[in-house]
Amino acid sequence: MAALHATAFDGAARWSAASLRTMAADPAAILETARDGFLLGRVAAGEAELLTLVVAPAARRRGTARTLLAAFESGARKRDAATAFLEVSADNAAARALYAGAGWREAGLRRGYYEGVDALILRKHLRPRVNPTDSG
Repeated sequence: MAALHATAFDGAARWSAASLRTMAADPAAILETARDGFLLGRVAAGEAELLTLVVAPAARRRGTARTLLAAFESGARKRDAATAFLEVSADNAAARALYAGAGWREAGLRRGYYEGVDALILRKHLRPRVNPTDSG
């Protein structure tokens, strides 16, 4: 997984094999795998967090990321998460399009989060909200 992760991320955003093993072993973790990719997230206190999603460069634009994302959302719902969050680089148009197409919406901004590039905080409600006037 670390070798695959290194194909998609540079610098501090790149996770080591030890970091991936530690996170995947956490009881709160959600690990979804595919032939050419994987997703790692976690659920705590009714919220899910997508930590990383990687698809091999040669396998992109074939639906793998969409399938992994749907599996994450399903797994988070099964663990009673009502809302999910993630951070995505503001300059990653492909990832932003993937998330927007899956119903994720902007909820905040972390300026300079990725070595000087802003991160968009995205949120998706995984269960119907009790108050339909709640826009957040």
